[in-house]
Amino acid sequence: ETVARGVRNTAGGDVDPRSGRFWFTENARDLMGDDMPADKLNMIAKEGAEYGFPFCHQGDTPDPKFAGGRKCGEFTPPVANIGAHVAPLGMKFYTGAQFPADYRNSIFIAEHGSWNRSVYSGGRIVRIVATADGKFEKEEVFAAGFLQLPRTYVGRPVDILQDKVGALLVSDDYAGAIYRISYKK
Repeated sequence: ETVARGVRNTAGGDVDPRSGRFWFTENARDLMGDDMPADKLNMIAKEGAEYGFPFCHQGDTPDPKFAGGRKCGEFTPPVANIGAHVAPLGMKFYTGAQFPADYRNSIFIAEHGSWNRSVYSGGRIVRIVATADGKFEKEEVFAAGFLQLPRTYVGRPVDILQDKVGALLVSDDYAGAIYRISYKK
């Protein structure tokens, strides 16, 4: 059974508790420059959807070498472009009650960070707010400090889980650590 096509490198995914739809992160291709193309957050709205790789990137940029006459409008656009080379890996819908109510159903994404930009990007946890039907509302940095510019990592987030009391657990393969992020009023 094929659920999606045209996906380059997806490492994280989760089911939206509101809709039952599967959402996933996607690492875009390299060698198009420091700021192109953006990595993506996608949602499967229908089985068999095509997301564009290798013909189209970030929903609006034909590949300079592989587009082959294909148009970006032929493919399912991303819910959000989340930055070039940030390397989104794990992601989790927040379903806990420990954080403030507006965090419920937010998407937390572990950005492992770039390796080939002149100034590194990523190396943080971002929070994305989107509707259950895939309408992007906002992105904000939730946890940072893993990257010291221009090119020094002190940590590299990989995955996110939620514990039974609603705190977030973040794995870091650079520091060999798991961080627990909790909320106190």
